[in-house]
Amino acid sequence: MNRKIHILGASGAGTSTLGAALSKVLPHRHLDTDDYFWITKFTEQREVPERRRLLEKDLSLNENWILSGAVCGWGDNFKSSFDLVFFLWIPQDIRLERLKQREFQRYGNEILAGGSKYEQSKKFLEWASLYDSAGMEVRSKTLHEHWMAELSCPVLKIEGDYSVEERVDIVLDYLKAKG
Repeated sequence: MNRKIHILGASGAGTSTLGAALSKVLPHRHLDTDDYFWITKFTEQREVPERRRLLEKDLSLNENWILSGAVCGWGDNFKSSFDLVFFLWIPQDIRLERLKQREFQRYGNEILAGGSKYEQSKKFLEWASLYDSAGMEVRSKTLHEHWMAELSCPVLKIEGDYSVEERVDIVLDYLKAKG
């Protein structure tokens, strides 16, 4: 039974979006790692023990859940909790454009030169652009592939620029085939 699902990928790959969409068609509660990682979203990080404690509590309260986002490193203790993992990958140019649009939706002109969020947004996009080429030192495809290789549950890779609906169909078809 696939009661405990984890969805991971690069920032901007659509893990949170897919998790939310799946929770509308599956009897699963959607949880997102950003809610555990950040005290104040994208500015103030929680300490690792506190992240783990909060996530463990919420996972234990739900029989069926979907956890979107990455727990590599800080949440390695959850590896054995997953029944199934989905890995999302999209081409870097599409992903970075999505992130730029998301940054503008969140902060508007504040991300432009001279704005109060300019430096923060610039650093974030530089970090996000490393995903496909960096090694194990940062959140990267290399790190994620290494991390997934250590999992004992099945991993389905969904690679390419699919719509949310197409991804939901891929997941549902996979779940149906696995019975």
